[in-house]
Amino acid sequence: MLKPTSQLELLQSIADGIAALFFPNVEVVIHDLSTNQVAYLANNLSKRKPGDDAGLDDFDINSGTPVTGPYEKLNWDGKKMRSVSIPARDEQGNPSYLLCVNLSTGMFEDARNALDMFLSVTRLQPQPQQLFKDDWQEKINTFLHEWIRLQNTSLSSLSREQKKQLVIDLYNEGAFKAKSAADYIANVLSLGRATVYKYLKELKKGEGAA
Repeated sequence: MLKPTSQLELLQSIADGIAALFFPNVEVVIHDLSTNQVAYLANNLSKRKPGDDAGLDDFDINSGTPVTGPYEKLNWDGKKMRSVSIPARDEQGNPSYLLCVNLSTGMFEDARNALDMFLSVTRLQPQPQQLFKDDWQEKINTFLHEWIRLQNTSLSSLSREQKKQLVIDLYNEGAFKAKSAADYIANVLSLGRATVYKYLKELKKGEGAA
């Protein structure tokens, strides 16, 4: 007959699973509320050990809240952590253990800072006017994405009818004056070049009839 799993053993398995899934950025600590000591650590990031004081004097265990947090705290290395605490109760409903999941956000903050630095607009210079005054591709891109925004859709979601209307609107905007514009627009809209020319032919025929 299998031995019943104790509450602590079950919590340890949960702690190990969470730590393994989010390794190396998550630590899981189990506090024994009967002794106010650390009972178990998975992926130790805080340099504590079992038997250390849990430091829960100011924590309201009896509040009845199933989950506390997320809240922020500072680790020994000066890096921030975001944490949630979940009390585990016995059969009488009394809290016996506290499961704390601590996410180290240092790596994410470093990545954000690197992106902020890389994408900083303060390092950009205005486009050289003489070099880009006839940049027909950028003008097409600007009109195209503004059109898509107003239609509340995306480039990949455009229907065939929407693509046809976009070709017409681009034509009316003068987008096809550039030598390679038709090929470029066909490529961007994932249309055959023959299809774009067909739309333009129909459009010009209609203008002639008018």
